[in-house]
Amino acid sequence: MMRDSHTDDESRDGQTRTDGGEPSEARRASSDRRTDGGTDAAGADEVKLDPWGSSTIADYRKLFEQFGIEEFDAVLPDVPNPHYLMRRGVIFGHRDYDPVAEAMREGDDFAALSGFMPTGDPHIGHKMVFDEIIWHQQQGADAYGLIADLEAHAARGLTWAEIDEHARSYVLSLLALGFDPEEGELYRQSENRELQDLAFELGAEANASELQAIYDFDGETNISYMQSVVTQMADILYPQLDEPKPTVIPVGPDQDPHMRLARDLAARMRYFGVTEAFASFEAQPEERPLLRQAYDAREEYAEDPEMPRCGEAADWLRDHEPASADARESAVEKLTNAGKEPLRPRTRIFDRRATDAAFEALIEAVDGEKRVYDEHVDAFDLSQSEAEEIARQVELDNGGYGFLPPSSIYHRFMTGLTGGKMSSSIPASHISLLDDPADGYGKVKSATTGGRATAEEQREKGGKADECPVYELYAYLLSGDDDEFATEVYEECVGGERLCGGCKEQAAELMAQFLEDHQEKRAEWEEKLDELDIDLDTDRKRS
Repeated sequence: MMRDSHTDDESRDGQTRTDGGEPSEARRASSDRRTDGGTDAAGADEVKLDPWGSSTIADYRKLFEQFGIEEFDAVLPDVPNPHYLMRRGVIFGHRDYDPVAEAMREGDDFAALSGFMPTGDPHIGHKMVFDEIIWHQQQGADAYGLIADLEAHAARGLTWAEIDEHARSYVLSLLALGFDPEEGELYRQSENRELQDLAFELGAEANASELQAIYDFDGETNISYMQSVVTQMADILYPQLDEPKPTVIPVGPDQDPHMRLARDLAARMRYFGVTEAFASFEAQPEERPLLRQAYDAREEYAEDPEMPRCGEAADWLRDHEPASADARESAVEKLTNAGKEPLRPRTRIFDRRATDAAFEALIEAVDGEKRVYDEHVDAFDLSQSEAEEIARQVELDNGGYGFLPPSSIYHRFMTGLTGGKMSSSIPASHISLLDDPADGYGKVKSATTGGRATAEEQREKGGKADECPVYELYAYLLSGDDDEFATEVYEECVGGERLCGGCKEQAAELMAQFLEDHQEKRAEWEEKLDELDIDLDTDRKRS
């Protein structure tokens, strides 16, 4: 869960950007490049997001269209001191990141969490997630790094001895890259009782048919596998156990099914919901814009525009053509049944799963004009945001969680060094953070490039940096925070000044130096691991 599974035989397509802004002249000059979020692939119209399998993403734009992921460029100007992965478009999408950015700007509490399934050595794909957690911690977030060992055991069948070995390695790399364990929290799913208790509560709000629809589970899926999904939902909401706060989960887009389910469960766990309403009856989301339209047009039809009646609004709406005829028909029926009841905007706070005591407390907490019904309270003097704060506080005062919907950011997948997939079964396609620096050097030197057939052609036409795994190494890792250097490599390539041999030599040397430095820091932390508040040697049976 919530891990970047780059070496799980997944397809990794897509381009990077070097500066987060307008393309340079050199970049505009090439018809092969795109600046809109991905590359096209013939026959790959559908996007499949599978957290455990092979996620095919031929065109990142389709994630916006098919799944409602938002473009990160839209929120980037509101992010203080954005990470270079954000500036370069490697982080390309988000769900509801605005509250996190606002908390950063205002100095309010917020959190960042991601997890790592310990099924192998940490690699350069995982480094992106490590960096995103560490950067958020440096911006003031309560940071959490978790080992998804229950998932590894249930979904991948690893023994606990194997899990222990890999868990230790993940933690060492996270620490070596800059995670501060004194200011953040490290934990294992299997050792965290609070997490497991929360998972039990969340499980009561989910069902097997729902998991089957989301994850393609079937009658052969074991129960522990299903249970691991609920545990992942608890991981995502865990930072809010003490108090609700904006929380971001950095992931690859293959993990988006988890995020959608977590946001849904966070809402289901709330005692109350808040919505707009216009009369005592309950309107569906697609009906509310029609009711608003009818209310706004009251001067046209109401005998008393200060007090339009639902029946009058029904007659008016019946003669108009909204976008959805079905929604109009149902809205007209409800308005007709309401008859002489006034059509009047109000904020509705409705009961989702509140106790009787909490509902009574809500009634008391709502000031001003209100109407109380069996399952909701209509407030005429409160905005939706004010009503949400009151509802959340009443929930917290009465033993509820008050969860805020968790946010997420999505980064592009790295292309394998051999081109196409980055696969754990093809060692040359990826670089482990444990690789000997000389081996890392050799893998980069042997990597596929986006170069032309000959040096002469490259000088004439320029290289295809957007299709080059070596350039990705510069953009994702080797340039670090130096945007000028990343841009220089890109523009020299596409302008024909940079040839692949020298480019790979430079990248190989930088990679070897990075691995050497990283492993030295890992060694330093290894001597201090016993001081950390995380048990890396489980006493579970070695099944």
